[in-house]
Amino acid sequence: MAVPKIVLFYMFTPLPDPEAIRLWQQTLAEAHDLTGRIIVSPHGINATVGGELANVKRYVKGTRSYAPFKSADIKWSDGRGNDFPRLSVKVRDEIVTFGAPDELEVDGGGVVGGGVHLAPDELHRLVDDRRDDVVFFDGRNAFEAEIGRFKNAVIPDVATTRDFVSELDSGKYDHLKDKAVVTYCTGGVRCEVLSALMRSRGFDEVYQLDGGIVRYGEKYKDTGLWEGSLYVFDNRMNIEFSDSAITLGHCSVCEAPTSRYENDDTKPERTLVLMCDACADATGSE
Repeated sequence: MAVPKIVLFYMFTPLPDPEAIRLWQQTLAEAHDLTGRIIVSPHGINATVGGELANVKRYVKGTRSYAPFKSADIKWSDGRGNDFPRLSVKVRDEIVTFGAPDELEVDGGGVVGGGVHLAPDELHRLVDDRRDDVVFFDGRNAFEAEIGRFKNAVIPDVATTRDFVSELDSGKYDHLKDKAVVTYCTGGVRCEVLSALMRSRGFDEVYQLDGGIVRYGEKYKDTGLWEGSLYVFDNRMNIEFSDSAITLGHCSVCEAPTSRYENDDTKPERTLVLMCDACADATGSE
């Protein structure tokens, strides 16, 4: 019986010929019947793909055969077999669209001037040592935090990643510039850029959770500082790290606790809303 798996990874490294990398990744993923999203830019690669376990392993092995990607931190999770509608491999100016490609500097060691990486246990030591001086700063879109976030985290008012630059430039977070700011996001890629943007704007002490929420959840499940569910950008929509996960979200119709997202068909743009099973069934959502 085929075992579906999903892998998530990124690599910030200079790529002189992104189109050549795109063609290679397209061919490699197609050869192993994978679906998902792969973005290539002059700054590196960002990928989330899924398929049958043996095929995903072959894809990972092939990707790591390219020297700049050899040390990529591959994050594995269970799939359902229909997690992505198709394979999409594209070249863009940024592997995460902050709308600030000219602000980002990348060398062979990754992002230049970014935050200090903290492993999950190092994060706990920082919080234990300086509890009142540590601020968690969510690097995701605000709707993602509705179902899960670190305790007492700052949730920026952003609908898309592109909103972060103006949000930071607004001055509303300037009071955090003398704090120990820990940025976090799903797998870590958004915080690579966000932490660099914050440091260039005068935030003196900026950290980023190494491996993101995914790595933290693998280690601490629901016994640490994380609360709730994790939104993911595939057909699963959200995952929990254990059966002990609490439900933070509330149905947009009846306010019942829920972590389930549905598409809001009343709006022209694709908008996700939280909806409990009963209300989703009543409205015919699937």
